[in-house]
Amino acid sequence: MSHRFDRREFLRSTAALAAGASLAAGSRTALVLAADAACKTPHCVKLGWQLCASLYTYRRFPFYEALAMIDEAGLKHIEPAFFLGLDKQRPKLKTNEDLSAEERAELKQKLAARGIQMTNYYANLGADEAAARKTFSYAKEMGVNTLVSEPPAEAFGMIEALCNEFEINLAVHNHPKKDNYAYWQPEGVMKACAGRGKRIGACCDTGHWVRSGLKPVECLKKMEGRIISLHLKDVGEWAKPEARDVPLGQGLAEFGAVLKELHRQGFQGVMGIEYEHDSPQLQEDVAACIAFVEKTAGELA
Repeated sequence: MSHRFDRREFLRSTAALAAGASLAAGSRTALVLAADAACKTPHCVKLGWQLCASLYTYRRFPFYEALAMIDEAGLKHIEPAFFLGLDKQRPKLKTNEDLSAEERAELKQKLAARGIQMTNYYANLGADEAAARKTFSYAKEMGVNTLVSEPPAEAFGMIEALCNEFEINLAVHNHPKKDNYAYWQPEGVMKACAGRGKRIGACCDTGHWVRSGLKPVECLKKMEGRIISLHLKDVGEWAKPEARDVPLGQGLAEFGAVLKELHRQGFQGVMGIEYEHDSPQLQEDVAACIAFVEKTAGELA
């Protein structure tokens, strides 16, 4: 074996080491940029919109099976949910903070292999600080930027402290109108966020607003400055909690106007494609949703 010094080889090695060091220093940012560069929605990327697969869309599939479908759809960001299954072969495992170190490493490898980032995580946050800390620790390890949840009002002080400690956002999600539930309307979410720092905001579910008899564009205007993330959803019937989903732009949410309003506000962040109506043509419906957002982004860019 020859040990003769080769100047060109040395320069190549030095450059590679420098690049590696730079990547290590900003690995999280590099992963985000790589994911956006590889996606099939360049107009969205130009506007700073990170299209994301809300895993609830694929709830009849274990996480590892759903990943292949999400990859096929061209989405590079994902929002798992704490109650959904991980692997068909291990039905007791859920995609949440109860996973062992080995199972988390496996999950991270599966995501990395497809260039998909767990940008959001739909979490079960309550008033128990130890449980909340466990959730935040898991989210930090998985590279999560935002926890989507509906914590009780008395938990916000504790949760905000954890948001600042772990540098992770909380986005308060809205479900449809029901008794003794404050978050169904913008005023309830904004009240919970009042006086809080920039890491506390909203995950706006446009379809659930329609199901509650609210106009999404008007709701977005009320929440300007507090929108961290979204569940993009369109539905075919007004003020019906059970109304079925339809592809974006085909329902009553006035989705062209929704996206224009978000652009007017300068929104940049995660937009989750969440399609609740399961059917044999689920993948085609998801593709139609993605195509609508990308086409509108192209018109706005």
